Amino acid sequence: MKRTSILIVFLFVFARSFAGEGMWLPMLLEQLNEKEMQSMGLKLTAEDIYSINHSSLKDGILLFGGGCTGGFVSTQGLLLTNHHCGFGSIQQHSTLEHDYLRNGFWAKNKEEELPNPALSVTLLVRMEDVTTKILNGVNDKMSKLVRDSIITINIKSTEKEALKNTHYEAKTKAFYYGNEYYMFIIEVFKDVRLVGAPPTNIGNFGGDTDNWMWPRHTGDFSVFRVYADKDGKPAAYSKDNVPYTPKYTLPISLKGYEKGDFTFIYGYPGTTQEYLPSYAVQLISETENPTRIKLRTKRLEVIKTHMNESRLVRIQYSAKAANIANGWKKWQGEDKGIKRMDAVGKKKFFESNFTHWITADTGHNSKYSKLLSAYAKTYAELLPLDLSSIYYNEAGNAIELFKFTRSFTALVKLSQDKKTKKEDLDKALAKAKTATEDFFKNYSQTVDHELMPWLLSEYAANCPKEYCPSELTALSAENKGDFKKYSDAVFKESIFASKEKMMAFLNNYQASNYKKLSREPVYSMAQHFADNYTQNIQGKIDVLRNRIDSLNRIYMKAQREMQPSKRFYPDANLTLRIAYGNILDYKPADATGFNYFTTLDGVMQKEDTAVYDYVVDPKLKELFSRKEYGKYADKDGSLHTCFIASNHTTGGNSGSPVFNGSGELIGLNFDRCWEGTMSDIIYDPDQCRNITLDIRYCLFVIDKVCGAGNLVNEMNIRE
Repeated sequence: MKRTSILIVFLFVFARSFAGEGMWLPMLLEQLNEKEMQSMGLKLTAEDIYSINHSSLKDGILLFGGGCTGGFVSTQGLLLTNHHCGFGSIQQHSTLEHDYLRNGFWAKNKEEELPNPALSVTLLVRMEDVTTKILNGVNDKMSKLVRDSIITINIKSTEKEALKNTHYEAKTKAFYYGNEYYMFIIEVFKDVRLVGAPPTNIGNFGGDTDNWMWPRHTGDFSVFRVYADKDGKPAAYSKDNVPYTPKYTLPISLKGYEKGDFTFIYGYPGTTQEYLPSYAVQLISETENPTRIKLRTKRLEVIKTHMNESRLVRIQYSAKAANIANGWKKWQGEDKGIKRMDAVGKKKFFESNFTHWITADTGHNSKYSKLLSAYAKTYAELLPLDLSSIYYNEAGNAIELFKFTRSFTALVKLSQDKKTKKEDLDKALAKAKTATEDFFKNYSQTVDHELMPWLLSEYAANCPKEYCPSELTALSAENKGDFKKYSDAVFKESIFASKEKMMAFLNNYQASNYKKLSREPVYSMAQHFADNYTQNIQGKIDVLRNRIDSLNRIYMKAQREMQPSKRFYPDANLTLRIAYGNILDYKPADATGFNYFTTLDGVMQKEDTAVYDYVVDPKLKELFSRKEYGKYADKDGSLHTCFIASNHTTGGNSGSPVFNGSGELIGLNFDRCWEGTMSDIIYDPDQCRNITLDIRYCLFVIDKVCGAGNLVNEMNIRE
């Protein structure tokens, strides 16, 4: 009886969901969230936010590239996203002569807007629950291989039927680890042009030091425009294309906000793992994150040293450094939060009560009794393989020259095959030349040379021996763990280390020359690393991950059965979601508290002319000195730069529009507070804060600092 009472209390506690927790499917808002959202301050209906019958907020929200969000803010296809989301495009257009990263870029007219061939944006037409169709013919007794093959066939037929007589595309994704499936009908626009970006000392003010931290003063935005053909349909870049007219453009509010105000965020969160077992969280916090952090710490130290010494290296490595640092710092905060919340302990407590729940019912016992032991066995087998995979990717593949040599694999294989046609070899050769040009445009031999011996040494010393590349082990033994001699020889002698040597070699290339490439020590080592991973690691990891996927599906189903009154939101998987909460202050630690907004005064207080990330833009400083904020000032007279709220966000929400209760745009989400990054795994309402660029600061920079008021004139501004 006592055990039953404990279980009842446990179920009550764990069935609770915090207001603000969750990333919800917009098509289900009416039945799951509408009343709660309205009680918190929403003045719209679920139909206003997501509708397939008339234009709604969803028609103004875009998946930007492959992992950010953007929003339409004009009837001429103008969109806003984060500066760090547009960073790759800005960097690709930057040179020493036209340093758009450092100085910013603003097209004076549409003819000056810059095309980005590799960039696309995706607009959702509608989403549909297709679970019944996709799981037709599937049962619990079949193997994962058979199950997956049936699901694949069902997805293809379902999508084909949905796309009949349309120009749309479709993607069907699993939810709740394959217990449910939703289909997304989409339009993909491939003509996206850069319109404007602030200087880096506004768009990335504070740099990596401030990243993931609060308070923030970063003007993290960039401006693009979507083009379509004359009929308004997606088309590849063409001078004949015209600005796309969206079905809905986001109204912008200059009215500001107060503490406690309701907000909601609309975007494409990337990945969360809220329902994992303790074994998975333990692997993440005790093995994966610490290993990645250690390896990236050294890489960042070397890269930043050389970026500070050279403008060219700063241009070449700004995007690379940002990508490396983003995960590096996030994982540190995540680990800290996991330990602070005792996430592993909480998961084990849940599993203990899960076991009680199983044993209390014969039916549950027959279905789930072996689940946790299967997890324990599988994660024990995965540990050394997972660690080996991390060292391959974060050490071996982190050596840029190694990664570069692998782009020649196709050329070598075609050259070896006597049946290869000349035109096929010529195509491979052309790709190799392009790869060489692209690689050396953003490559510093000095950086790579300094990192290579350290990364190889770490790889050899710490990769589990049974999965370590044999050539690496042999070279380490030969040189007593010191790879400096090997690295010096590579950078002195290898043609791969010199653009001039590489291009001269390719310009005179004959099929028989493949032997010279394959004999290069750096090529041989890189290929050996890749072969070792493919042959000895990847397949085994895939088997174990497939087993875990099956276990997760069963565990997810069991959790929902065990807690029938709990609202389960699906993990993020880069599909359109709503999250909501309130604008709140923040207390990350004892005796430490922060206000819910920052102002331009804080930018000036952080100014440090000796540190690149804290240099203040001269025009910004001038306007500050005169307090010329115009209509963008808050009612308190200051210019607000950023604010925080309790919206549940993750990677992919970068650039997501943040709305007030009336559905008016008040900011662009760009980050989370460092202490709350464990919300990808376990949610803490006290620490979960999303960081948002105040839309008034964004427009102030566009209009007053950068002189692009014509863009503001395109927008629907509500004062």
